[in-house]
Amino acid sequence: MQFELPGQRRLVFDTVVPMRWGDMDAMGHVNNTLYFRYMEIARMDWMEGLLARAAGGPDAPPAGQGPVVVNAFCNFLRELRYPGAVRVRLYAASPGRSSFDTFYELLRDDEADTVYAEGGAKVVWIDHALRRSVELPSALRRIVDGA
Repeated sequence: MQFELPGQRRLVFDTVVPMRWGDMDAMGHVNNTLYFRYMEIARMDWMEGLLARAAGGPDAPPAGQGPVVVNAFCNFLRELRYPGAVRVRLYAASPGRSSFDTFYELLRDDEADTVYAEGGAKVVWIDHALRRSVELPSALRRIVDGA
């Protein structure tokens, strides 16, 4: 079963992640678990950048709050092979009260028009001490909304 990425999504981040020799599996291509790791790296780099820019300002989320992933998927379209680097395009969509969707395209950095995998993850904003969802920070909501 292949999951479809929605047409309504907003490109919010683009990064390049180097493949490591150890990312390969016995079949000689990047292990499928690493595709999720590449998506995670992009998501966390994006979020850390947002939080750093908001730090100390009126849009800074309260301490002890942050994102968790509640589901994730990946459509493996082509084999990634070492050596090289993976370009990860991160899209955001569908903000709710406490969550939003992220979508990803994984390409080789040296093949800008060939998508090797695409995936997604639902992100929920939580209060770690309360262990429950809380409202998305306003700055994050604006970015996901495209406002």
